[in-house]
Amino acid sequence: MTMPAHVRAPAFDDRPVLATAPLKAGHAREELSRVGDPSWDLGAAVFRENARRCHVTVHFDVLEHADVQAAMRAYLYARLNVDLPGYRQKLPPASIRQAFNRARRFFAFVRLTLGRLDLARIDQALVDAYARHLRDDPARRPIIVGQLLEVITDLYHLREHLPDCGIAFEPWAGRTPARVAGYRHVRENRTPRFPEDVIAALLAWSLRYVTVFAHDILAARRELDRLEARRDRLVVADSSFSEADRQQRRRTRLTAFFDRRRREGRGLPIWGTAHNGKVRVDPNTGTVTPPINAHLLHLHAGIDVRAEPRAHLMLTGGEPRLIEAAAAELGVEVGGMDTPISIDPESGRPWRARFDAKTLAHEERMLQAAAYILCAYLTGMRDCEVQAMRRGCLSIVRTEDGLIERHRIRSTIYKRRSALGEAASWVTIEPVADAIAVLERLSARPARASGSDTLWPVLRPSAVTKTHLSSEVVRQLNVFRDHLNAAFGSPDAPVVPPGPDGKPWRITTRQFRRTIAWHIANRPFGTIAGMIQYKHASVAAFEGYAGTSASGFRAEVEAQRRLGQLDDLLGYFDRRQGGASLGGPAGPRIARTLDDAADRLAPLPAMIADRSRLRVMLASVARTFHVGPLADCFFDPATALCLKRVTTPDPGQPLTALCEPTRCPNACITARHRPAWERGAGEARTLLREKRLSGLQRIAVEQDLRRIEAVLAQIAPDGALPPQSAAEEEGARIT
Repeated sequence: MTMPAHVRAPAFDDRPVLATAPLKAGHAREELSRVGDPSWDLGAAVFRENARRCHVTVHFDVLEHADVQAAMRAYLYARLNVDLPGYRQKLPPASIRQAFNRARRFFAFVRLTLGRLDLARIDQALVDAYARHLRDDPARRPIIVGQLLEVITDLYHLREHLPDCGIAFEPWAGRTPARVAGYRHVRENRTPRFPEDVIAALLAWSLRYVTVFAHDILAARRELDRLEARRDRLVVADSSFSEADRQQRRRTRLTAFFDRRRREGRGLPIWGTAHNGKVRVDPNTGTVTPPINAHLLHLHAGIDVRAEPRAHLMLTGGEPRLIEAAAAELGVEVGGMDTPISIDPESGRPWRARFDAKTLAHEERMLQAAAYILCAYLTGMRDCEVQAMRRGCLSIVRTEDGLIERHRIRSTIYKRRSALGEAASWVTIEPVADAIAVLERLSARPARASGSDTLWPVLRPSAVTKTHLSSEVVRQLNVFRDHLNAAFGSPDAPVVPPGPDGKPWRITTRQFRRTIAWHIANRPFGTIAGMIQYKHASVAAFEGYAGTSASGFRAEVEAQRRLGQLDDLLGYFDRRQGGASLGGPAGPRIARTLDDAADRLAPLPAMIADRSRLRVMLASVARTFHVGPLADCFFDPATALCLKRVTTPDPGQPLTALCEPTRCPNACITARHRPAWERGAGEARTLLREKRLSGLQRIAVEQDLRRIEAVLAQIAPDGALPPQSAAEEEGARIT
């Protein structure tokens, strides 16, 4: 007997949620969530290491009504599996929770309005009412409103792939949800840049963690591993003895530990912090301290309190009297582990107290955060690209004589790629290589425990369910900021300064890429944490991944250059309005341009000139602006002296190394350049004190000094004394 076709066809709810999406190795499509399951877990199809688990799962039981659950399943299944050329590609599995939340909001509104969820009854008036409802919230930005309205157009375009045929009419006559929401696309990257003093402090301390503190942290972890392994061996050896004999053996080992401390002149270990609110009062001084570090005593005595809680040394059946007597005699020591603490070269003192198990775990997370800051900032990599780094990702290219020529990182690009991503290489600089070397050692134990080769594991896998750092890095970075201020600063003088609003600067992962792109574009001669020139980081980044059009970093730098050029010129305008002088051959020309703009704007006293109009008026001049160490260049290839000294000039930009700031008609010198010119004047005066100078050399140096003094006179601040002339200096030298 032949069964009817509708009986033979598999039930819709039995289909795998993902019909064609690629899966990670080790996962079969038959094992995926089914459409009818109460929860969908799409982690098997998400390749980005920084994806949060909650973002790749949805739970339908949070929806109270069966009609909403059915509509949600149908909508999400269609979004995940239907590609609509010219409208939308399939929904990436990593975005399933986002799509769920947006659709849930619209379905709830429809059900509240109609009494039940019936897509066929939705009309233009209802979707208009929903748009007004979203716009009525003043805290909801137009871009968010547009994203929420996309669900409505989805239901129209997917109507042939939905059981209830979706929405039959074209919402808003084809206008995009963004236009309906009133959103205007702004090309400028709105991600805030780090204030310079904030990123400088974060980088300086991150470098110190990686180059100085990491040695102690990794050594302390090795010590703790050895103690735990020894404890486990002692537990096995004691297992064949009676309870009384085991207790005596432990007491003997504990007494031996106290004797060693007595010989070394060290006290009993106490915890670094009073966790769980427990404290101890010193019987000799009355000082309140954290409690005795019983964990370390258990390790030395050979006790596993997780397997044998009654053996805890601080319980009545343990050795509390012996321990308190030893503490009264020997005193106490914070932490108590044996790993010595290195001297901080900046302070000349140990950088912290000795470790205990808790402070060690905390410092490991701080070291991981420091390594992330160096990797993210000094490479220009996105967060997903940084977190895709795996063990062995660093390679070193050497010259024939063995010198390091370049450091290269292998990772994966995901933006504008398929779900699998695309392998890529980044050329980087030595501090990043040092950070990766530290991460290799720091991540080895937790990554091995989870069977992963990532450089970014969760360092406490037993405390959480996830094994990869993912979005937890944001919280960890902000904890690192607070830790630096608490450990190395004070409330009145934090080592990481607050933001412009006086509050601690909130760190996000996107800020690193945007900030270094801006600095490379607009401050190439500045330094990173006082030691690495941005020009060096730029060359390394552009040679590798950033030099390819696929990466987008060069485009990011160029975008930041355009914005920075205009911002710098607006700074010129503000300083000129405040009476600042502009020196150099181009100074009078630029001053006239700025003064003309001010006259056309004619801002009233105590009013700020219209910045939007000012940007338009100065845009053409800003496009020629390039920052330099001795002078800024308002570049005109026809008159640039630097291009006349080379045979293959690049008319697109000036050759800063060949700049002649006192002769080139494009050079403009401001007060910002004054320190460099003052250093030059100081060096010239030092040379003039040298008795071995020949007559011609002395004349040349004096001419150079007069040229520098003329520049300094042009940009001297109001009320400043004129620089000492070469003749006066020479007279002082003879006298």
